[in-house]
Amino acid sequence: MLQMMQKQVEVEGEKEQKAYDAYMCWCKTGGGDLAKSIADGEAKVGELGSAIEEAEAELSQLAEDLATAKADRKAAETAIAEATAIREKEAAAYAAATDETKANIAAIEKAVAALEAGMAGGFLQTNAAQLLRNMMAKQSNADQTLVAFLSGATGYAPQSGQITGILKQMHDEMSADIADATAAENAAIATYDALMAAKKKEIKALTKSIEVKLERQAALKVSTAEMKNDLGDTAEAIEADKKFLANLEKNCAAKKKEWAIRTKMRAEELVALADTIKVLNDDDALELFKKTLPSASASFMQMTVTNKAVETRALVLLQAPHSVRLDLIALALRGKKVGFEGVIKMIDEMVATLAQEQKDDDNKKEYCESEFDTSDDKKKALERSISDLETAIAKTEEAIAALKDSIAALQAGIKALDKSVAEATEQRKTEHAEFNDLIAQDSAAKEVLRFAQNRLNKFYNPKLYKAPPKRELSREDRIVVNEGGTLAPTAAPGGIAGTGIEVLAQVSLHDQGRVAPPPPPETFGAYAKKSGENSGVMDMINLLVKDLDKEMTEAEAEEKDAQADYEQLMKDSADKRAADAKSLAEQEAAKADAEAALQKQGADKKADEKELGATLQYIHSLHNECDWLLKYFDARAEARAGEVDSLGKAKAVLSGADYSLVQMGSSKSLRGGVN
Repeated sequence: MLQMMQKQVEVEGEKEQKAYDAYMCWCKTGGGDLAKSIADGEAKVGELGSAIEEAEAELSQLAEDLATAKADRKAAETAIAEATAIREKEAAAYAAATDETKANIAAIEKAVAALEAGMAGGFLQTNAAQLLRNMMAKQSNADQTLVAFLSGATGYAPQSGQITGILKQMHDEMSADIADATAAENAAIATYDALMAAKKKEIKALTKSIEVKLERQAALKVSTAEMKNDLGDTAEAIEADKKFLANLEKNCAAKKKEWAIRTKMRAEELVALADTIKVLNDDDALELFKKTLPSASASFMQMTVTNKAVETRALVLLQAPHSVRLDLIALALRGKKVGFEGVIKMIDEMVATLAQEQKDDDNKKEYCESEFDTSDDKKKALERSISDLETAIAKTEEAIAALKDSIAALQAGIKALDKSVAEATEQRKTEHAEFNDLIAQDSAAKEVLRFAQNRLNKFYNPKLYKAPPKRELSREDRIVVNEGGTLAPTAAPGGIAGTGIEVLAQVSLHDQGRVAPPPPPETFGAYAKKSGENSGVMDMINLLVKDLDKEMTEAEAEEKDAQADYEQLMKDSADKRAADAKSLAEQEAAKADAEAALQKQGADKKADEKELGATLQYIHSLHNECDWLLKYFDARAEARAGEVDSLGKAKAVLSGADYSLVQMGSSKSLRGGVN
């Protein structure tokens, strides 16, 4: 064992040496890495801070917009409810008013028909007449002639037509009232329907707007939370890096000191182990151990059994089965003090006791069998429940594992998507910058070529030469000229070769540190014009300009397509990220639900296992209580029946019967006739 310890110390020393060497290497190179990490982290913190501010501002605006939209939708719903309630009241009022008026019109029509038929007396006894009386009673300015007619106070001559005229006039007025009320009702219905259509359309539009804003709000909340978490993690990492960078030299020096102490301690430990091994492996020590230490076969425990226990067990094993009750009877019979009456009484009591014991055994047997059945059913049900729960737990664990994998895949996908979006954005910036450079350079090249062409025209084709535009005088310059002054000389044009044409400053590697050459020496005299060569140069310039135009057109088309592709990519990426974020939230919620279900299933399984254990313990106690009875029930019943039979025979003998003279199947009395 000591040798194993020695080997282990050496192995640990080798591992720690490698770790120490790696640490020292990091001490040498870690400072630069930490500084770069801190700089990158601070830049990221700034970007995240700006992005979080923008997201929170948008969230705040979304919250206000949602509150406004919900309030508008609530107001529209309230307007619908209020308008519906008013419409229902108006419809009910219209129905009540028109129903009563229609009933009155019908009564008037009946009255007119009766009067014109000369049946005024019979009409006054009808319900229509009573309805007219009630109508007239409600009117404060009712026609008294009609009231008197309806009450039967005066006679009526149909020839006069006075009452008939009054009724017809009332009929016309009521019909006009119904027509006006119906027109007003139809107008109110049309207004209500138009209002309902407008409000429902408004509610539908507001609901759609709310749904869109809620989705955007959810996506922003997830994005903001992720950015805040990222910001917090980045800030913590920066703080840790700064702290670690500040203490880097101190930590490395402390690590060197610690390593020196550790190396010394390990060396001392190895020396101690080596010395100990040397002492224990000495021949004299080994001989001493053999003499003093107990051998492997020595035992420190001895088992003892008392004679009393052996005798008790032997007595139990040797005890012959017999009936104590029969022995008591025999003992009583051998006694001299107890008469037969007492013995018979004892027999009766014993028979009653045996009957009660048999009854108790029957009840106990029924109880045991019932409890065994009930407990076994409960045990099986619990075992099935535990098996089902184990299956459910396995499925839930599989579901949780699948959800974890899916969540990890979604998170990785979102991270990869963000990375690809950032890369695409950076690439688009680079391509756009290259496009701008190309356009600027080609435009400048065209201007230079046109300038050169124009300059050649000034010399070779003066008619085609275009003079530079005249200098536009400012208000101050015009004042100076009008006063007879002289303007300051115009500054020489800059740009490419003094042409005034500017282009993006680009310095090639071969231009860096370049020194302008000295002016060339004079070698020629007057120059003769070369019109033929000039024409070729002009054609070449035109060809070059066309090539530049073609290149710029192609570049503009490519830039347009690239920008459209980039915008479509950004839209698709945003849609996919929102969908993935929503799916991620749903799967995390599903995982939380599954974990809660798994916890409940585990608790239920534990409770069922506990109950199953209690049931098994109860079944075990039932076996302890009932197995002996069920095993020996028939033997006990048979033995008890034999005892009852023996007691009955003994009682019969004691009562005067002689069983030695009993013959099976004889109907004669066996008493008497025997000396």
